[in-house]
Amino acid sequence: MTRDDGSADGAGADGGHRVAPELLPGAEGRPLSDVTVLELGHIIAGPFCSMLLADLGAEVIKVEHPNGGDAVRDSSAVGNSSFNYVNRNKLGVTVDLKSEEGSAVFAELVEEADVLIENFASGTADRLGVGYDDLKEINEELVYCSIKGFNEGPYEEYPALDPVAEALSGVMSVTGRPGQPPVRCGTSLADMAASLYGAISILGGVRQRDANGEGQHVTVPLYGSTVSLMGYWLAYTQAYGRAADPIGAGHPNWAPYNAYQSADGEWVFVGPSSQRQWEAMCEALDVDLHEEERFATLEDRRGNREALDERVGAACEQFDAEELIARLRDAGVPVAPINDTQDVVDDPHLRQTDAFGSIRATEGEGGDIDVPRYPARSTGFDRVENTDPPELGEDTDAVLEALGYDAAERERLRDSGAV
Repeated sequence: MTRDDGSADGAGADGGHRVAPELLPGAEGRPLSDVTVLELGHIIAGPFCSMLLADLGAEVIKVEHPNGGDAVRDSSAVGNSSFNYVNRNKLGVTVDLKSEEGSAVFAELVEEADVLIENFASGTADRLGVGYDDLKEINEELVYCSIKGFNEGPYEEYPALDPVAEALSGVMSVTGRPGQPPVRCGTSLADMAASLYGAISILGGVRQRDANGEGQHVTVPLYGSTVSLMGYWLAYTQAYGRAADPIGAGHPNWAPYNAYQSADGEWVFVGPSSQRQWEAMCEALDVDLHEEERFATLEDRRGNREALDERVGAACEQFDAEELIARLRDAGVPVAPINDTQDVVDDPHLRQTDAFGSIRATEGEGGDIDVPRYPARSTGFDRVENTDPPELGEDTDAVLEALGYDAAERERLRDSGAV
């Protein structure tokens, strides 16, 4: 959905304000409609965190360098696509933080902000003069969130990327199949885990600030956030004295519980997780495996997993994927086709439940594309409608005007390269 010129008063329930409410209308009645967020983010972690807040009605101002901006802008097909997704519902402003005039403009934005999110490399924000200690002198109520590779400690200066956190956290060790090389998750799991913890922590920080008037510095690590997703495997290792193995599409607690191929060559996940579902699966597939002693109980099935997978796989190969899925669903057995990304885009459930919103793709052949909307629903508020990701510096002039810069001052700042 492209931007429009509708009006909005910009005021939230507590009388807060937005810098330029007319640029992102539709926030009224949302939980964060009176919260302004500055994003010094790039790639995934920072931008995804601020996108979550934008989805709840916050005014998010993405601040980029005038020369190029976010590192994934115009970088590749995948880079462009990630930029488009995580930067919807934001305003785009360019500021050169290394210039004196640019720093002055940024300081005025900080004065108006409730939240700042950055995911620079360790030490970069301080070198640019935009670290927490610098900015709390400008706005003592600022909730400042840093998303980093690591918390303070032995690893804090190490370079970090999503796969680094996946490797260190053990995620790679349990992903893939036994006997094969480790593989990373197929999406930016560590970045997004840190983003989610960042958004939750920011909400907590804003609530505290509203109560006591004091800002705070929240630091969220990719590594620790990803480790938290591995919690039950870490508990298992310590309790039973052995490291977890790669689990493929299955899970060691249940059997059968795996991906099986249908007669037409499609892959389908089948996972009965109770005795009733196990017996219903056998009946739906016209096999009597549940009557064999070696498969009688869950413990028996786990102990004979290899033979069981072979027999269940042979049964699944007797049906085309559509019939296989229909039989098992009718029997109340957990089952799903293993969708590719085009299947997900076309999924009828997602379409009928308004799970996607349309935005303009900045690059590629798609024109308008559909991206996931905020997935949660509430009886208290509606989700914000999608707006397009900003072109580099698209809203700089309007935001400067809202800050009180007249046309001549804005032109001078542009000519100097400060914005």
